[in-house]
Amino acid sequence: MSSAAQRTAGERPATARRRPAPGAVVQGALLALGLVLLVGGFAVIAVGYRPYSIPTASMSPTLRAGDTVLARRTDGADVRRGDVVVFRDQAWGGRLMVKRVVAIGGDTVAVGEGEQRLTVNGTAVDEPYLAVQGAQGAAFSVEVPPGRLFLLGDNRLGSLDSRVHLEADGGTVPATEVEARVEATALPLGRAGLLAGTPAFEVVGGGRATGPGPLEPAFLASVAGAATILVTASVGGVAGAVRRRRRRT
Repeated sequence: MSSAAQRTAGERPATARRRPAPGAVVQGALLALGLVLLVGGFAVIAVGYRPYSIPTASMSPTLRAGDTVLARRTDGADVRRGDVVVFRDQAWGGRLMVKRVVAIGGDTVAVGEGEQRLTVNGTAVDEPYLAVQGAQGAAFSVEVPPGRLFLLGDNRLGSLDSRVHLEADGGTVPATEVEARVEATALPLGRAGLLAGTPAFEVVGGGRATGPGPLEPAFLASVAGAATILVTASVGGVAGAVRRRRRRT
């Protein structure tokens, strides 16, 4: 009887020693949080976005030849004026192209003889993102059919865009041919940054161009998660080394 009681009493300290220390619990929670942020943010970017390489200077200076951009997948149904989109149209050779939407279904888009600015539904649009302010090229006027888009490059004097294909559906492209909307430049690192939605077409109505979606918070979550894991692991390693040294001394 007494020996059983003695064994029980003797076992209690061992049981207490096996309980995790509060610091270890906090460290484990922080590591788990960092992993969730890192994986969750990366998953949002991997699933929702796709990288594209810009082959020409037709969108300069907004996007330059050789840039790698991140574009959010979309079916084109929610594309707005001012959005920079990636699309593929068989009438344009079936190649992936990147241009800016300047008019949507129902709009009348035009440049008159001697005019310096684009007009949409009779309203002149100031476009601060253009490579060169001034002449827009040859005059044209197009009424965009429903479900189609009129697209131009920001480098108006060096872009093969809707103006080159006026003989086929007025140079318009089906909105369904849009694959993605460009939201950021990823490379080179010196030009990395988000592509803000331009307010240029607010004068026409319909609001500002679409801004970046979940890309920024997803990226920040991934960075925060990675930083949390590194800092927690470093602090835990230092604390462990201190504990081992104390035991030896």
